[in-house]
Amino acid sequence: MVNRINRAIELLEQDQPIYYVGLHTFSRSFLTYEQGKKDAKTWADYINIGMEHGSFDMAGLESYMEGLIDGGPTNSGHITPTVIVELPVQGESEEIIRYNSWQIRQILARGVHGILLCEATTPESVKAFVESCRYKINDIGVGYGLKDGTRGVGSEFQARLKWGLDNDNDYRAKADPWPLNPDGELLLGLKIETLEGLNNCEQILSTPGIGYAEMGPGDMSMSMKIKRTPGDPIDARLIEASKRVKAACDKNRVRFLENGSEQNIKEVIDSGARVIAGNNPQAAEIGRTYSKRKMKV
Repeated sequence: MVNRINRAIELLEQDQPIYYVGLHTFSRSFLTYEQGKKDAKTWADYINIGMEHGSFDMAGLESYMEGLIDGGPTNSGHITPTVIVELPVQGESEEIIRYNSWQIRQILARGVHGILLCEATTPESVKAFVESCRYKINDIGVGYGLKDGTRGVGSEFQARLKWGLDNDNDYRAKADPWPLNPDGELLLGLKIETLEGLNNCEQILSTPGIGYAEMGPGDMSMSMKIKRTPGDPIDARLIEASKRVKAACDKNRVRFLENGSEQNIKEVIDSGARVIAGNNPQAAEIGRTYSKRKMKV
């Protein structure tokens, strides 16, 4: 028996790590109905769609979501796997988010289950991000760090079909960020990957509505002017940045994202990370056994 639409949230509520598949970009042939049918039985707990660098393809995303439905349900009994899209716009300022909130509306209208904001830089930009994902009717946290949501009415009919819901009001009620709304089914994430974002991370991660976050080592290296060479030891500055972001996550009960491999997955779980990167089904199998997971893959 499933308790939620969003499988990733259901697992996080059980304090189980979640494992994702997906890249920051993709080929033109990825977002198709056929690929969606195939991915309905993915080994991963959620699918990351990389539109930060991949094409902003809403028609393809719609077809992909329809394929997930027709290929489902998942082995765990959910109508589709969780789908989270990396937002193209960068979180550098409140103004940039407000001007580009049409991207958020378009993505959520396709019926996905979450959005990841890259280069989250200021508390104001992150608040604008959360508000852009919400309907005005959902007001938990309004007046306590957030203003009313800015997502407009009109996309519910298509989006709710992807969630297996019968009416628009049910979708509006559930299309709200978790854990801010305990009954919400949207999972919102952040990448802290600039020096400015790192210096603001304690304030950023106190923003209501954020479910998980990571220290993005690639762009953080660029911001720190570190030239990374494959095979070289990780620069100590990146290690310290990751520790700082994780400490801010822990303080605000935001789940931390960390890379996991077959060799280190047990240590990563023991460290408290609950969102696992790496595109590694073997690491996921070891990790699920280690954390005594009960939900089917």
